[in-house]
Parts: sequence; C-alpha cells; structure tokens
Amino acid sequence: MAPPLEPSAMHELSLVMHLLEVVEEQARQESFQRVSALDVEVGELAAVELEAFRHCFEVASTGTVAEGAALHLVCAPGSACCRACAARFHLPELGRPCPRCGSTRLEIVSGRELRLRALEVC
Repeated sequence: MAPPLEPSAMHELSLVMHLLEVVEEQARQESFQRVSALDVEVGELAAVELEAFRHCFEVASTGTVAEGAALHLVCAPGSACCRACAARFHLPELGRPCPRCGSTRLEIVSGRELRLRALEVC
C-alpha cells in the first residue's frame, strides 16, 4: 500500500486524476478492461514533480483500469524563441533570459505539455 499523499502533491494529483479520466474514457470507447502500461510525456516547464506524479498515479489508479499499470514518463525539453533577436534555444526553467541578447521577451515553444502518448492494453 502506498503512503499517504503530501499536501504539496495536490497539483500532481489533479493532473493524474485528469489523465485517469482520459484513460477510463478510452477504455469505454474501445472496450478494453485493463491497461498494463502508459507512456506520458511531461514537459520540462510543466511544473510537474515526477516522483510526486508517480506516487499520485499509484494511489489514484487503485480501482481503475490502470491499477497496477507501469507508468513510463518521458521528459520533453523546454524551448523558447526570443522575440527581440529571434534566437531559438533550450529553456530548462522559466525566468531565464535569452542567452544571445539577454531579453526576457520570450515565446515558449515547447516544454509545457502533459500528453498521454500511448497505452498498452490487455
């Protein structure tokens, strides 16, 4: 049995609950009874603590079609484009300026996603 959730994991719990709703809906639409594995892409800038997400999944999936399923998390790198100089670069965290010109006028290109990439069903 998994230990109780920490109050700081509420963000991750909300995300996991939505993910499980999507999985349950797919199970109804495609008539499968059990999920053995999930591949989930988590953006580097999505403000998701991966271990908390894993723990929340373990707790929240109990009694669902995903109970006991393997959770494979793939990190998607953050990237941005500078609106001042048009440089495109890796952005490992929000709040960093453009490495070329120092501007903070950035457009986030990727890294905020949380996407169910694949389900393995049985």
